[in-house]
Amino acid sequence: MSKTKFMLATLALGATVALAGPAFAEKMKATLNGASEVPANTSAGTGTADIDYDAATKKLTWKLTYSGLSGPATAAHFHGPAEPGKNAGVALAIKDATSGAEGSATLTDAQAADLMAGKLYVNIHTAANPGGEIRGQVTK
Repeated sequence: MSKTKFMLATLALGATVALAGPAFAEKMKATLNGASEVPANTSAGTGTADIDYDAATKKLTWKLTYSGLSGPATAAHFHGPAEPGKNAGVALAIKDATSGAEGSATLTDAQAADLMAGKLYVNIHTAANPGGEIRGQVTK
């Protein structure tokens, strides 16, 4: 292969990699239940938050599903920083708290660090459980 062809092939490969961006978002999940609340409760509700995180852009994307709550969800949030068994304030609101809702947000540097350290959790609130009916820690 000539030097010119080699150089063009190298430039083309470099441009392809640069334009493609990150190969994938990191997959994360939160499994929600009443036993994970602090203090724990006996809710029959269960749920999951399927989460993708792109560290290059700090974009967090989620899909929230749940069933069996004592009533309609009144709010849903990402809370932190806190490890399992500890409570923390709201870090990020989930605007649509209905089951099946999808959303996204760009994290701050501090929120991104808490996420990667396992210190964010998802909490779904109801009228009967205003402090949270089901909760799940975000894990990789």
